[in-house]
Amino acid sequence: LIIMDLINRDEKVIAGIEKIRFFPVAPIGGDGCYIIEENGRRLLDFAGSWGAAGLGYSHPAITEAISQASKGMASVSLLSYASEPAIALAEELISIVPGNIPRKVWFGHSGSDANDMVVRLLEAATGRRRFISFYGAYHGGVSGSMSVSGHSSQTHSPKREGVVYLSYPNPYRSELEDNSPENILKKLDELFNTTCPPKEVAAVFIEPIQSDGGVIVPPSGFMKSLEKKCREHGILIVVDEVKVGLGRSGLMHAFEHDGLTPDIITFGKALGGGLPLSAVVGPAEIMDFAPAFSIMTASGNPVSVSAGRTVLKTIHNENLISNANIVGKSLQEGFRQLANKHELIGDVRGRGLAIGIELVKNRHKEKKAAKLETAKIVYRAYELGLIIFYVGMESNVLELTPPLIMNENESKLGLEILNQAFTDVSNGLVPDSVIEKYKGW
Repeated sequence: LIIMDLINRDEKVIAGIEKIRFFPVAPIGGDGCYIIEENGRRLLDFAGSWGAAGLGYSHPAITEAISQASKGMASVSLLSYASEPAIALAEELISIVPGNIPRKVWFGHSGSDANDMVVRLLEAATGRRRFISFYGAYHGGVSGSMSVSGHSSQTHSPKREGVVYLSYPNPYRSELEDNSPENILKKLDELFNTTCPPKEVAAVFIEPIQSDGGVIVPPSGFMKSLEKKCREHGILIVVDEVKVGLGRSGLMHAFEHDGLTPDIITFGKALGGGLPLSAVVGPAEIMDFAPAFSIMTASGNPVSVSAGRTVLKTIHNENLISNANIVGKSLQEGFRQLANKHELIGDVRGRGLAIGIELVKNRHKEKKAAKLETAKIVYRAYELGLIIFYVGMESNVLELTPPLIMNENESKLGLEILNQAFTDVSNGLVPDSVIEKYKGW
C-alpha cells in the first residue's frame, strides 16, 4: 500500500517504543485538506493533525507570512527585546477575548507549556496549592499540565497532590449517577465542606468540550453553575481552548456556548498555523506576578507569531467560523444517517467542526465500548483514503477535528469512506492482526 522507507527509518531513530500511531502513514506533503503520503497517494484529513492544522496544509496566506517573517528577523526571542510581531499578536488576542479588564499575554510553543505555565503561575500568585479538574481531562504532556490532567493515557505520570477530580457530565451516559450535573455539583459542595476547603483552591481547569476524553459536550447550564460556585470562593476560572477554540466550535471561543467568563484562557494547536505556538491570556495583575516567571528563549519568535496573526486574519477573511457551523452540521447529520445503517454508532455529538462519534456494542442496552471495532474502522478508513483518529477514556470515540477550510463536498467524501469502512469491519473484512502493532490513543 505504501513505500515503507520512512516508516522503517522512523522506527530506528525516533524515541517512543509505543508511539501513538494508528496506521503506517508517512506524509511527505500536504495540500488543503489532504496530506500526501510517501507513494504520492492523497488522503483526506478528518483529523487536522489533532486540530493543529486549523487552516489545512500549505495555505497560501500562512506560506506568505512565514516567508516574509523569516526574511527580516530582528531577533528570535522576547527575553531581551521588544518584538513588533509578538506585540501585535498579543494585542489581537486580547481584542478577541470578551471583557475589558487589563490583560496581558504570555507566549509559548504548545498547549502543554501554556497550561503548565498557568498551574505554576496561579499557585505562586494566589498562594493556593490546589486545583479542580475533571476525569478525562487532557491539558498537556509536560509535568505541570499533566499534573492537572485526568486522562487514562497518562497513568504513567504522577498526579499533583491535592488536585480534586470531578466527573465530566456526559449526556450519553446520563444513566450513570456520577454523570449527573446535579450530583457532580453536589459532590463539589461536599468536598468544599470536608477534605478540600475552597480557600486552598487556586483555580478550576475547564475544557468547554472535553476533547481527548471523548469529545463530550457538557449539558446546558452546567459550566455556568460550576463557575458560580467557584466565584463564591475566589476560585479562578481557567478555560483550555487549545483544541476546540479559534472558530472550531462555530463560535470564536468554545466557552462562549456556555456563557462562561474565564479569568485565563490558553490557546495552542491551530493558533500557529502548523508552527509551534501557544498563548495564555489573563489579567495583567496575575500575568505580571513576577519578572520572567516562565521564560523560553524562542517563545514569541517572529515566524511563529506572524503565522498566528495570519491565522486570526484568515479565520475572519474566509468566514471560517460560519463554515465550521455549516460543514459541522452537515457532518453530524451525515453520521446520524449512518447510524441508521450501522449498529456500532451509539452517539453523534459535537459543536461545529469538533465532532465525536461514540462506537458501542448493544447500543440499546449496556452500550459497551467497541474498542477493537473502533481501531479497525480507523485503520480501514486509512486504507480507503481517509485520516481519522479515535479518542476517549476507552478508545472508542471517532474524533473529527478537520481543517476549518473543509467544504461540504470533502465532508461527504469522508462520510462515504467511513460508510464503507463500517461495512467492511462489520462484515469481518478487517482482521485483528492489522492493528496489533499500533498503540493508538
